[in-house]
Amino acid sequence: MTHIDDPVALETLEIDLFVEAMKRRYGYDFSGYSRASLTRRVRALVTQFGTGTVTALTDRLLHAPEQLKSAISGLSVPVSEFFRDPPVFQALRQSVLPLLASYPRINIWQAGCAHGEEVYSLAILLAEAGLSSRAHIYATDISTQALARAREGIFPLQDAPDAARRYLDSGGTRSFSDYYHARYDLLKLDERLIANVTFAEHNLVTDTVFCEAHLILCRNVLIYFDNALQDRVLGMFADSLVRGGFLCLGTRENLQFSRARERFQCLDADTQIYRLRSGG
Repeated sequence: MTHIDDPVALETLEIDLFVEAMKRRYGYDFSGYSRASLTRRVRALVTQFGTGTVTALTDRLLHAPEQLKSAISGLSVPVSEFFRDPPVFQALRQSVLPLLASYPRINIWQAGCAHGEEVYSLAILLAEAGLSSRAHIYATDISTQALARAREGIFPLQDAPDAARRYLDSGGTRSFSDYYHARYDLLKLDERLIANVTFAEHNLVTDTVFCEAHLILCRNVLIYFDNALQDRVLGMFADSLVRGGFLCLGTRENLQFSRARERFQCLDADTQIYRLRSGG
């Protein structure tokens, strides 16, 4: 009979059982997540829920489905900021949006939108390019709690100075304050920015093509996936894009080791912007 005494090995077993339980009970499959990242997030959930062990956390979630939303929110790590990596948004302004302007309708998929900072950043770019009226953003995330916060468009006012600096660094021509209203210690983004935004739950791990898109942004999400899951998701993105459509990844992500790399042309390695080849 095998007996596990090593605490690390025991925790590994507990997390394996947690992953299996989440998949069989609720259909959420975290088996393709980077193990180190998943371990950190599960440990954080143990602390958040005060269960003491991963096994007790698994038992809690199996028998308390009303707490699932909170758990998914913790597992999805919704981290972002306005105009994160300004050169990326500058490249979108200068190199991508002018080409998208030739289409009568523009569909943009923001996959893994977190709390919505990048959605609003993108909406500002579209407004300043005069494309808001014929562009639609589909903002998706696995976490319904993150989506709810994104819809509200309310953020800490203390974020505004850094956001304003990144906005200008990305080529912004106005004042960032033109796009929000401040009250007390909060700022609320102008609701007109999301007039053509649809927020929807979508699981990149298990769900399929969400829409036919001219541009897909999925930034700083793939770094949490293992290679096999990255391949699956990148293939789905290629299948989702119109011929000649654009894909924008996070600056720490790339297609170098993906089977999907042959389907894309790299437009800018620094900003990780790719274009689907005509035969893609």
